[in-house]
Amino acid sequence: MKLLRVGPAGGERPCVLGPGGRVFDLSSLTADIDGAFLAGGGAERVRSALAEGRLPEAGPYERVGAPVARPGKVICIGLNYSDHAEETGAVPPPEPVVFLKASSTVVGPDDEVLVPRGSVKTDYEVELAVVVGRRARYLSSPEEAAGVIAGYAVANDVSEREFQLERGGQWDKGKSCETFNPLGPWLVTGEEVGDPQGLGLRLWVNGELRQNGSTKDQIFGVYHVIWYLSQFMVLEPGDVVNTGTPAGVALGRGPDAYLREGDVVELEIDGLGRQRQRMGQA
Repeated sequence: MKLLRVGPAGGERPCVLGPGGRVFDLSSLTADIDGAFLAGGGAERVRSALAEGRLPEAGPYERVGAPVARPGKVICIGLNYSDHAEETGAVPPPEPVVFLKASSTVVGPDDEVLVPRGSVKTDYEVELAVVVGRRARYLSSPEEAAGVIAGYAVANDVSEREFQLERGGQWDKGKSCETFNPLGPWLVTGEEVGDPQGLGLRLWVNGELRQNGSTKDQIFGVYHVIWYLSQFMVLEPGDVVNTGTPAGVALGRGPDAYLREGDVVELEIDGLGRQRQRMGQA
């Protein structure tokens, strides 16, 4: 099942993608697709209503928002593909590298992304995002993690490398600039995705293929990451976990590869949809 939110920023309506690509409005079932909806069995209610034909079509809309409203936190895993670690000159880590992004970075999949003021190294990263569906605290094993995942989405973990690496050694400020986490277009539930370790990821800048990888090459798989995080923090329904990016980022390509105002970034993950952003200026 593919859940989405459509409408102007701040006024999105919860929806579901039905047969034949038709979009159905979920407003009769929930005010939004958020942590309370995910934790309260919202997906099952949607399945029943869709199967019984009880949902009205959404009608025309101009914008798709992030598929999850107001995530409490956005947790990221760095250097989680060996080829990406190699291109950045880093040693593959013995444990997941964890950092946070401000939840206010989350925007729609096709919204404008802003190059920060003073930026010279704005970068792109196609990533598989995991959306938490149940509270997770000290999970006993990676296998248990599958039961707390609501679904998956495409994320662009936009980064400013000078802010991240050259301005005090603290990653978060190079990751938390406004608009730096386009998410969506859909939240695809786990039973539709199947094995999250077999998904292709691709990203283009101005039509040039820059990243082309697979989640099978992750150093730490999705279930391991969720289990690991639960040993250090409580994961709440609606939280988003970005699970790392494959090789091909601008940091590994050189100064001419960084993003500038007017550039167009497109990215996709198998079965999870496609994003397209035009770079603006903050």
